[in-house]
Amino acid sequence: MKTNHKMLYAAFGFLAMGLLLGWWLFGDKSQQIDSKNTQAGEHIHKAGTTWTCAMHPQIREDAPGQCPICGMELIPVSSMQAATVATNEIQMTEAAAGIANVQTVVVHKAAPGKELYLAGKVQADERRIAAITSRFGGRIEKLYVNFTGQQVKRGEKLASVYSPQLVTAQKELFEAVKFKESNPSFYEAAVNKLKLWDLTDTQIRNIRESKQVQYYFNVLSPQSGTVVNRNISQGDYVKEGESLFEVANLDKVWVQFDAYENDLSWIEEGDKISFTVQSVPGKTFTSKITFIDPLINPQTRVASVRTEVDNSNNQLKPAMFVQGILQARLDEAEALLIPASAVLWTGKRAVVYVKKPDAAQPTFAYREVVLGPKAGDQYVVMEGLGEGEEIVANGVFKVDAAAQLEGKVSMMHTGGEIAAGHEHDGMDMSEAADFTQTSAAFRAQLDQAIGAYLGLKEGLVEADDKEIQKYSSILLETLNEIDSNDLNGTARNFWKDKEVLLTKYARLSKEASGLAGKREHFLHLSQTVIEVIEAFGASRKPLYVDYCPMGNDNRGAYWLSEVKEIRNPFFGDAMLTCGEVKDEY
Repeated sequence: MKTNHKMLYAAFGFLAMGLLLGWWLFGDKSQQIDSKNTQAGEHIHKAGTTWTCAMHPQIREDAPGQCPICGMELIPVSSMQAATVATNEIQMTEAAAGIANVQTVVVHKAAPGKELYLAGKVQADERRIAAITSRFGGRIEKLYVNFTGQQVKRGEKLASVYSPQLVTAQKELFEAVKFKESNPSFYEAAVNKLKLWDLTDTQIRNIRESKQVQYYFNVLSPQSGTVVNRNISQGDYVKEGESLFEVANLDKVWVQFDAYENDLSWIEEGDKISFTVQSVPGKTFTSKITFIDPLINPQTRVASVRTEVDNSNNQLKPAMFVQGILQARLDEAEALLIPASAVLWTGKRAVVYVKKPDAAQPTFAYREVVLGPKAGDQYVVMEGLGEGEEIVANGVFKVDAAAQLEGKVSMMHTGGEIAAGHEHDGMDMSEAADFTQTSAAFRAQLDQAIGAYLGLKEGLVEADDKEIQKYSSILLETLNEIDSNDLNGTARNFWKDKEVLLTKYARLSKEASGLAGKREHFLHLSQTVIEVIEAFGASRKPLYVDYCPMGNDNRGAYWLSEVKEIRNPFFGDAMLTCGEVKDEY
């Protein structure tokens, strides 16, 4: 059979056209269907994503957008969970760390030193003050010193006194002279009696030789100097032992400086101190510390630090105010130093956050440290850190607040306390709770409570017990009226925990018997109020987080204030401006 090549080529052509047509009709649509299915799957995945704020992890949204607290762009939760961090670590994105203004420094060694500013007063040298008292009773017939501040010389007459006792004693002396040979002891007794009344040998000899009774006797100055006290007037009757004058030699004076407790470790006898006075502008006096008072004044909480200054030109006058500067150094040649801003104080613990060097995103580990004395704006580290480690120096309070909100170890809660204080029915602070979705009524009531707290703070600043009682009562009443029914999930449980503590410490602040006890409970009240503000945000703005390193028995204390000016509620007028602003809402 002869093959027809033309028909074979035609068959192959029709087959190719059929395959091409089938691919066009069915293959392209299947790819379109697959493409649509893929897009639908992506859409479903995107719609199911939870979005959060890297700065405020309590925020949970179903769609991307901006954080209702800080305005930062929300990110998927999965992107924050890329790395697993320990319970004592908090991880932030680069953007979150930037918004929180988190800055770090490297721990280094240096010679610890600080510049101490000490206020003081000029004071007369107590060893150069002579008190002149009446050695016998009588009447002031004449005054030779008529005003305080008058300059006198040694042996100069201050006053003239008439004394019946002296008249009698002179007559006894005249009789004793008659029996001087036969009864010398009688004569010596009469002379000694006059000496005990402060008559000089010259005066006694003149009386004996004149054989005339003297009715007026002069009171003489025992030293040269300035009359700083005149306690009598002409014509006064005085008794034996009564104070007449005080004469001070002001050629050398004391300058007494006030040093707070936490400054005493920096001061030693022999240290040089420079000071200025307003009456001699442009001149700086320099002297050495000669005495440090071993006792602390219980009212002002300071110890006196003394220096002795030559004052032969009489430029320095008692009661003048002086401003002193002391360049202090510790005995250690070198020590580990960290900025004071890096430290969070809570109770007996000092806390810092150490940056992990190899983490992909900024990760900070909670670390407790033991600190030595404060060197200016730095602390000496005794234990807990090593040279070369990197710690948070600015924004540390916000890092700690983020750790609290995520249920991590923080300044307020150690590892053993987290489960009880921050987890509820298996749900921690990072799960499905929006602290910002609260009713206007709850926020208004919370704002009233903060207002009462601020009033209580001012009452403690002024040490006004009536104001303290008033605002403690208002705070308790306001807390009792707060309706938290519209709070959900963890936010509700968080508030219930804090409400118990707020009520407890507000009541203790009111009921404590002494001012010291009220301030102690206010310290714990302040810590809880700061936690609440950090979680729910602040309605009244601005609010400042203030810190004083000397509060809480020199362990440090935090509190809230409406003004940037420091008004310390823990010491009153004695240390009204002690502290610094740590954070601002």
